[in-house]
Amino acid sequence: MGMKLTTSSFEPGSPIPARYAFAQPHPETHVALAENVNPQLGWTDVPDGTMSFALICHDYDVPSVGDDVNQDDREVPSDLPRVDFFHWVVSDLPSDLRSIEEAQFADGVVVGGQDVAKGPNGSRQGTNDFTGWFAGDPDMEGHYYGYDGPAPPWNDSIIHHYVFTLFALDLKTVPLEGSFNGHELREAIAGHVLAEASLEGTYTQNPRLLA
Repeated sequence: MGMKLTTSSFEPGSPIPARYAFAQPHPETHVALAENVNPQLGWTDVPDGTMSFALICHDYDVPSVGDDVNQDDREVPSDLPRVDFFHWVVSDLPSDLRSIEEAQFADGVVVGGQDVAKGPNGSRQGTNDFTGWFAGDPDMEGHYYGYDGPAPPWNDSIIHHYVFTLFALDLKTVPLEGSFNGHELREAIAGHVLAEASLEGTYTQNPRLLA
C-alpha cells in the first residue's frame, strides 16, 4: 500500500468550492476576490524513514501566452499550449505530521501577498506564482507566500485542474536557502522522495462552462 492523501474540503476529481479559491465569478465584474481558505488535507501510510514532507499544489492548465486572457470579445483557445502555475509550495513539514487543517495556511486574500516565509508546524513556505502574475500591478504586486487558491481566466475555454501532491522525503530540511518557488522545490527534492500521493480538483470562472 502506498501513501494516501485525502481531503474533507471537496470531493477529489470534482469542482473545488469557491471558499478555497482566490477569485470567484461575478455577474458584473467577471471576477471578485473569494474567501481564499486553504483546504484540509490528511495523509496515511507514510513510509519508514520519512524525515519530512513537502507539499505542492499546481494548476497544469494555465495559458502559456496571455494575449487572450480575460478579454471580453474572445475565449482563450483550448489548443493553446499550457504550463504549470504553482498555488502552494511548502517544505520541511515535520515527519510526525498527518494533517493540515482548513484555514491553517491561508484565511482570506492578502493584497500584496502573505510575505511570511515561516509557516505553521515549523514549515517553510515558498512563493506561489501570483508573485510573478501580479508583478508590475501597483494594486496587487508583492511576495505571495503560502497558499493562494484558484483564479483561472474567466474567459478560458477549458476547465482548470489543480493537483495537490504530498512528498515524503529522506531529508529533514530541504537544501534551499532564502526564498524559493515551486520549480526550485521540485528540483531540490529530486532523488529524495520516498513516496508521493496526489489528489485533484477542478475550477472555472467561465460562465459558459458553469451553465
